Amino acid sequence: MLTRKQHELLMFIHERLKEAGVPPSFEEMKEALDLRSKSGIHRLITALEERGFIRRLPHRARALEVVRLPDSHAGSLGSSAPKRFSPNVIEGSLGKVRPTAGGDKDSLTPAIVPVMGRIAAGVPVDAIQDHTHNIAVPPDLLGSGEHFALEVRGDSMVDAGILEGDTVLIRRADHANNGEIVVALVDREEATLKRLRRKGDSIALEAANPAYETRIFGPDRVRIQGKLVALIRRY
Repeated sequence: MLTRKQHELLMFIHERLKEAGVPPSFEEMKEALDLRSKSGIHRLITALEERGFIRRLPHRARALEVVRLPDSHAGSLGSSAPKRFSPNVIEGSLGKVRPTAGGDKDSLTPAIVPVMGRIAAGVPVDAIQDHTHNIAVPPDLLGSGEHFALEVRGDSMVDAGILEGDTVLIRRADHANNGEIVVALVDREEATLKRLRRKGDSIALEAANPAYETRIFGPDRVRIQGKLVALIRRY
């Protein structure tokens, strides 16, 4: 599920392309969405691009292409439009790792961890979905506490060894230390996987890829939902 503003902007661009053959200007987008500044439009476009809904065409001013629409509108781009996951905010109880009885056999018993959908290792996307399925992981990857898993989209954490398609294991927490990789909820509706940095009252969400800028927020705009403890990669 896109945020309301993301959906409005995507459909506005799509309708304008159908009618005029060219995308609207940033000023037209700002007025259509009743935003105060163009910086909000830049943020929405970046989020839509990261999620694979639009593509910016190089070497052309105002060049945007709608790659796909939400599932409810996918037919207008043809039946080949891919269906993608749509996340929501984490709520409710998550998987708890039960302590083992201490024997070798018990220590090898897999822990069952709920997969809560996908998260962008890029710009924030709509936060995390309800429980989709479970995975079994070695309990020594987790430790104590509540854990959940997320499938990674995007490449902004590649220099930290986190690649698109990886499954990250997250221990639920509402605070983290400087330098830890966290699931951060921004403005109570968008989540991202980033390295946390604090300086004074500001919170920085730092990418591990020089192609992505560090995003800085006030303390009331960011809520920590969990910390990275391990990842699983399939070859």
